[in-house]
Amino acid sequence: MQDIIQLLPDALANQIAAGEVVQRPASIVKELLENAIDAQSTNIKLIIKDAGKILVQVIDNGVGMSETDARMCFERHATSKIKTTEDLFAITTMGFRGEALASIAAVAQIELKSKRANDAIGTQILIEGSKIKSQESVSSPVGTSIAVKNVFFNVPARRNFLKSNGVEMKHILDEFQRVALAHPEIEFSLFHNDTEIYQLLIGKLSQRISGIFGKNYQKILAPCQEDTAFLKIQGYVGKPENAKKSRGEQFFFVNKRFIKHYYLHSAVVRAFEGLIPNDCFPFYVLFLEINPNEIDINIHPTKTEIKFIDDRMVYALIQSAIRKSLSTNHFAPSIDFSVDVNFKFDEELGKKIIKENPLQDRGSSFSMPKQTPKEKHNQDNWQDLYKVLADKTNEGEEAKWHINQETGEMRIESKINQIVPKQSNLFEQENWMSTDRPVFQILNQYIATPAKSGLLLIHQKNAQERLFYDKFLHISEQNHATSQRLLFPTQIELNPSDWAIFQEIKNEITSLGFIFEYKVSKENIEEISKNSSKKITILSIPTDLIDQNEKEILEEILEQYQNSSSQISIERRKKIVNLFSKRLASKKKTYLNKEEMHNLIDRLFASSNPNYTPDGQVIMNLVNAADLASFFTQTKLQF
Repeated sequence: MQDIIQLLPDALANQIAAGEVVQRPASIVKELLENAIDAQSTNIKLIIKDAGKILVQVIDNGVGMSETDARMCFERHATSKIKTTEDLFAITTMGFRGEALASIAAVAQIELKSKRANDAIGTQILIEGSKIKSQESVSSPVGTSIAVKNVFFNVPARRNFLKSNGVEMKHILDEFQRVALAHPEIEFSLFHNDTEIYQLLIGKLSQRISGIFGKNYQKILAPCQEDTAFLKIQGYVGKPENAKKSRGEQFFFVNKRFIKHYYLHSAVVRAFEGLIPNDCFPFYVLFLEINPNEIDINIHPTKTEIKFIDDRMVYALIQSAIRKSLSTNHFAPSIDFSVDVNFKFDEELGKKIIKENPLQDRGSSFSMPKQTPKEKHNQDNWQDLYKVLADKTNEGEEAKWHINQETGEMRIESKINQIVPKQSNLFEQENWMSTDRPVFQILNQYIATPAKSGLLLIHQKNAQERLFYDKFLHISEQNHATSQRLLFPTQIELNPSDWAIFQEIKNEITSLGFIFEYKVSKENIEEISKNSSKKITILSIPTDLIDQNEKEILEEILEQYQNSSSQISIERRKKIVNLFSKRLASKKKTYLNKEEMHNLIDRLFASSNPNYTPDGQVIMNLVNAADLASFFTQTKLQF
C-alpha cells in the first residue's frame, strides 16, 4: 500500500505559518518594527500606503546585514536572537522565533536593501511568494530598508477578509504607538499616503506620551515607581477624572515588550477603585522590569501573551505602586500606616446595637441597614401591585393570583399549575395593547405582565435597544434627523487612530443628527503631524441625547466600531445605528410608571422584531404554566 504522509513544500508550510503570524497589515508593521529595534537602530521610519494593503515599508539605521544574512533571514527558523535551548529562558530581544520574515515573504512581494557600516556596497533581494526573484549588489545607506508590497496577493481569500482602510489603519497606528512608547530613546516617524502622521523625537517617556496622544496629556500624568529585588515598576498613570469609558489607552510592557494581561489590568482597576466609575478605564503606561527567567513569552507567535512564575506577587506590587502614586499626587486619600486597622470588637457598642435592633439575629453584632428612599419607593410600588391585582379579583375577573391581605404574600393559585401545551402563536393570542392589563416592574430592569398561558417577562434595556434601533435606522435612511444645538459646543480631541475611524464613519454619524465643525485643509494636516491629534467640535446632537454626555458616546462609538470589525460584516449604516442604539439603551436601571410600561410594550410589539435585539439578544420570554409549575414540584427535602 502506498504511503500517504508527505513532507509539505516550504512554500506551503510558510503560508500555513503565515496564518498565525500575518493576520493583517498591522502584523507586518509589528514584526518589521521589532526587527529594526533588535538591529540597534536609533532612527526608524514607517511608510504606509493604502492602509498597508499596497505598501508597508520600514527604514532603519541599524547594523545592517551581510549578503548571506540578507538571504538567510527569509528562511524558516533562521534567527540571530537565540542559539541554544537555554536562550529561550533569557530572551531580551523582541523577536526570536525566526518565523516572521519567512511568513511575510510567503504572502507578499518583498524588496530588501541592507548594508553594514564596514561594507562598501549593500545587497538587494526581491522575493515573491517565498520565491527569490533576484539578488544583486546595490548602493544603499547603512541600515536596512524592507518594503512589503501587495500583502495577500497570492491568497485572495485572505485579502478579501481585510477590513476598510480606516479600520486597518487604526490597527497599524495601535502597533506603532505600542512600539514607540516602549522606546522613547529611538526616533520614530510615520507617513501614510505621503502625509506625515507622527514625528517623534528622542526624549523622555512623558514627552513620548504627549507626542503620541497630545500635549494635553502632560497635565494628567502621575509618575508611578516601585523598585524591589523581584520586580521594578516605572511609568505613568492618568488622573482619575480623566478616565474614559472606552478602552485603548492602557499599556503594559514587560522588559519593553507590550503585553495583554487581563489579570494585571484588574490590579490597576482595583487600585483606582472608588476613584472612577465602574464602567470607566484609567490611562496608564507601565513598564515592568523582571528577570527573564521569571517569565515565559514563548506562548504565541504574536508574543503579546506572557506567563509569570509568581503572578500574584506581580499583582500585589502593581496595585501597591499605583495606590502609592495616587496618594502621593493627592488623587486619593493618603494612608496612615501608623494606624492599627485590625478589627476590634467593642462589647459595649455591640450591646447598644442589639438593644436598638431587637429583631436582628443575635448571632451578629452588626445592625441591619436602614431602607433608602428608593427602596421605600419600590416597596410602595409592590403594595400598589397587590392592590391592583386584588381589585381585579374583587371585580369577578378570573383570578390567576392570590393575595394574602394580612401578610401581603402573592402566590399562584392551583389552576395555573395545569400543564398547557406550548403553541407557536401564543403572543398573537394576547391583546397586548390593552391598557387594563396589570403590569409591574422588577428591580427596575424587567417588566412583567400576566398572560393567558403564564407570565410574560420583558428585558427593559433590550426592548429599548430594539426601539432605538428601528427609530434611528429609519431616520438615517430617510435623512430626517432632528438635532438640538448645544448652548456650549463640545470639543473632542482625537488621536490619529481615532481620527482615521471618524473619517470613515462621519457620514453615518451625521445622519443620526450630529453636526460637527472641523477643517480639512492642508494647514490642518500639518497640525495633525505636529500635535499628533485632531480637534473636532460638536455643535448639535440628536434630540434623544439631551442630558447625556455626547463626548463619551462618540468616543465609545469609535472604539466599538473598531472592535466590532472582527464580527460578521454588515452594512456600515446598520452597524453604526446598532452601536448608537446600544449606547442609548445602556442607561442605569430606570424606574417606569404604569403608563410608560404600557407605552413601551405597545411600541415593542409594533417594532420590526419584538423578540430579539439587532445583536440577537432575547427581549422577551414567556414563562408558561408548565415552567411555573416546575418551580414548585421539585423533590422536597428529607429530614
